[in-house]
Amino acid sequence: MSGAKSVFDGLTGGDLSQAPVFDYYVTFDKSSSRVAGPGRWGDRPTVARVYSAAGQQLLESGWEATEREFHRTLGRVREALAACSDEELMGDAMARHAYRTLGAYRGPSVYLYDEHGQGIRHREALGRVLDAVDPLLVEQLGPEDARENSEHEGVPQHDDSEMTADD
Repeated sequence: MSGAKSVFDGLTGGDLSQAPVFDYYVTFDKSSSRVAGPGRWGDRPTVARVYSAAGQQLLESGWEATEREFHRTLGRVREALAACSDEELMGDAMARHAYRTLGAYRGPSVYLYDEHGQGIRHREALGRVLDAVDPLLVEQLGPEDARENSEHEGVPQHDDSEMTADD
């Protein structure tokens, strides 16, 4: 949990060595806000192992939100490109905002982050993050539980077939 807090602090300015990306964060064990945490997203676990049923649901939900935001922003960029001349695009603040958002690796358009606070923007990056999950963590769940709970369509699966008794 301290690793997650460190990432949150880095993204919100608690880590003075990094520029803040977000104004604040609210975890799902706090219900005081109506615009964040449970007030915005509903009842969700505060933390979940990625290969548990709850973890897979959170991962799938986060990836769907990432894709939805990408496609929404991409649509805005395409509309601006089709409707404006080069000169108009240079001066169009909303179009320039959409370009920046489309290319952003951190911030409100990014819903999933790795353990270092770097945004996960494409499926291959998500797969690399999931492949890097310590097999001992999965072993603690039990290989059967990990396989059983990680069969959500479209979410990369962890292959624990090479795990040995020594793992």
